[in-house]
Amino acid sequence: MHHVTYHTTPLGRVMLAAEGDALVGVWFEGQKYFAASLQGEPEDGGRVPVLVRTGEWLDRYFAGERPRIAELKLDPAGSEFRKAVWKILCRIPYGAVTTYGEIAREITALHGGKTMSAQAVGGAVGHNAISVIIPCHRVVGSTGSLTGYAGGIDRKIRLLTHEGAYSESFFVPKACG
Repeated sequence: MHHVTYHTTPLGRVMLAAEGDALVGVWFEGQKYFAASLQGEPEDGGRVPVLVRTGEWLDRYFAGERPRIAELKLDPAGSEFRKAVWKILCRIPYGAVTTYGEIAREITALHGGKTMSAQAVGGAVGHNAISVIIPCHRVVGSTGSLTGYAGGIDRKIRLLTHEGAYSESFFVPKACG
């Protein structure tokens, strides 16, 4: 049984979802794949402890603190490949970015040399159900292109700026703008 509640952030309202004592989703209203992993009719989760802690985590984050991801129990639904990519995302430090290609190389090394495409990694990053907390916004294209954020490129820019990771060398490809 899923429980959901809503929380307001400086970047818009988000839906928070939990199953048991684990966070399974944080989606900006209207984002791509909004609540895609939720099955059935959720119940009100306004008093569910992990959702209360998630709201507090987000408040601290947007106030300029750097809360640890490990403070929350995360359990996003996805394939083993996607979960491996999301685990790598959780290791990207505040104020830093990585590329889809760098993640693909890391996945290749973890899986004994099986090659992995940056596009496959991009698909996993794009389907991250726990926005902001699993920091998929910290992934950019190899040339500095700002693509692949289901919450919208404007939010990605604002999150990177908030963390001090935005660079003037980043750009929005014409197809994404």
